[in-house]
Amino acid sequence: MQQIVNFILRNKTSLFFLLLLVISISFTIQSHSYHKSKFINSANSITGGIYNLSNSVSSYFHLKEENKKLQEENTRLRALLHNLPDTSTTYIDSTTFEVQYKFTPALVIKNSYSLQNNFLTINKGEKDSIKTDLGVISSKGIIGIIDNTNSNYATVISILNTTNKISAQLKKTNHFGTLSWNGKSPQYVQLTDIQKNAKLVKGDTIITSGRSAIFPKGILVGQVEDFKLDVTKNYFEINVKLFNDMTNLEHVSIIENKDKPKIDALLNSNE
Repeated sequence: MQQIVNFILRNKTSLFFLLLLVISISFTIQSHSYHKSKFINSANSITGGIYNLSNSVSSYFHLKEENKKLQEENTRLRALLHNLPDTSTTYIDSTTFEVQYKFTPALVIKNSYSLQNNFLTINKGEKDSIKTDLGVISSKGIIGIIDNTNSNYATVISILNTTNKISAQLKKTNHFGTLSWNGKSPQYVQLTDIQKNAKLVKGDTIITSGRSAIFPKGILVGQVEDFKLDVTKNYFEINVKLFNDMTNLEHVSIIENKDKPKIDALLNSNE
């Protein structure tokens, strides 16, 4: 306390000057509307900057929650897109009509892409109604098919797995074939058995064909990088550059076709 008193006594002249300066500035601001306006604007700029910085910090720490909300919204919109009835005149109430495809959001917690037979692990399992043979996609396209599940997790056979075979087609035509992977680059998969009369151009989009009970028609795969004709079979072999970066996956959606049991039962009865 004595040190504070000594400091005041030593600097009383300077402190008295600063006090008078503050009082004079205050009187000037109060008595002149122009100066008062400038002062308020400056104060608002400073406090606005502080609030903006505070909001930026707060937003950063809430990114995970916001990403979750966006993923859930994207999943809902994707489900709506693939379940809309084929009509242009009927009003659709998206909260009431029965859906064929159910979409469940999930996170990739493990991913391999450098092996011959690659798998992913996601954070959804049987308690989330996830089971084998469900499709897995991202916002950029196809990822793979559910292989095994437990209560909390599931493994996915990646499209970068030499055992995986998926029906796909050219977006602009109905020419379809078999999508597989040759075990080489994680950027490319191969589409075979495309008829030789198909008109192919580099950059053509490849989508799922809908000719299985796992993926609906129209899920993105990639685009034609190059192709060649197998003269022995009269079919094209197409190198497809994936839209997905399979080395960097996080948010995915699981597709359940609610009609799949009926389709499988019908196919089994014809065997």
